[in-house]
Amino acid sequence: MTSGDQATSSLSFVLNGAEMQATVALATTAFDLLRHDFGLTSVRSACDGIGMCGACTILVNGRASPSCLLLAVDLAGARVETVDALADGDDLHPLQRAFVAKGALQCGYCTAGMLLAAKALLEETPRPTREEIARALTGNLCRCTGYAKIIDAVEAVAAGATP
Repeated sequence: MTSGDQATSSLSFVLNGAEMQATVALATTAFDLLRHDFGLTSVRSACDGIGMCGACTILVNGRASPSCLLLAVDLAGARVETVDALADGDDLHPLQRAFVAKGALQCGYCTAGMLLAAKALLEETPRPTREEIARALTGNLCRCTGYAKIIDAVEAVAAGATP
């Protein structure tokens, strides 16, 4: 291997229900693979890849994970979901409908990460308390809503009160 060569790895995983294959440099992050190689612009970053904002949150085997801190090779064999998988055509996921109904989104930059963190919480804890919701969302920063409306939206879904 010359100094200009990088070690690579081939991997396959399920992305939003579709089997995917990729060959990546070992240092490639899951964020870079999803956003830059696969064009999923819903996977965003506001913290320059240090895992502080939550905007790049994805679900890996049902767990909310910051894609900027995962290596792409860590996705091998995994089931990966981005916010793109939530809606079924024009039929929004209950969390998406609740976010709209409760005014839980403003600029929308953090919304994808918030939705996925909330989805992971509800799959693990279907009836979380308000405190559990707040704790589950602590890794996701929002500069617009002040969090109350986001927590209200997740709480509404947990209570089965979605529009």
